[in-house]
Amino acid sequence: MIEAIDRIVLPFIDALYSRLGYVGVVIAMAIESAAIPIPSELILPFAGWSVARALPEPLTGTTWTYWGAVVAGVTGNTLGSLAGYAIGAYGGRPLVTRYGRYVLVSAHDLALAERWFARYGEATVFFSRMLPIVRTFISVPAGVARMPLWRFVLFSILGAIPWVMVLVWGGVVLGDNWIEVKAALRGLDYVVAAAIVLLVGVFVWRHVRR
Repeated sequence: MIEAIDRIVLPFIDALYSRLGYVGVVIAMAIESAAIPIPSELILPFAGWSVARALPEPLTGTTWTYWGAVVAGVTGNTLGSLAGYAIGAYGGRPLVTRYGRYVLVSAHDLALAERWFARYGEATVFFSRMLPIVRTFISVPAGVARMPLWRFVLFSILGAIPWVMVLVWGGVVLGDNWIEVKAALRGLDYVVAAAIVLLVGVFVWRHVRR
């Protein structure tokens, strides 16, 4: 399944970068950060690979640079995160309030989420930006919980910067072998996915029991 996604996503990224350069990175990262799982483990090392090959950046007429790719990645992450936040705040919250009980999400759970983001929202958003899978979806619950927008944006940016820098750097250093970055992180993907499944299972079990 993952390999099939890679075969679809890679040509899409390649076409974006060939035509739009840094803007393509912004678009791809915005999609990834708006709760649409295009792996940043593909988006960013591919940009780093473009830097390593000193490819021409089509819109500026210069060659790709490391910091240009980093700025584009962080910008796209921020835009996509704002979209995910808006989905949670203006779409997800009314749905949770009205229909949440049908999927075992109560008003108490919503209040608990609000208290959590009020108390630990900065750390949650910051560290989630550096975790595969979780980073893609964290904006939606932050929006549902109505975490203050300025704090959400600030800590999203701060958390995205090291993640973007490391993955772009990996693409630069590894060159033609940049795909090894994704392979190395795949084990972490599985660990995070297993943890999410476990937490969802505990959540469902407690609510059914209650």
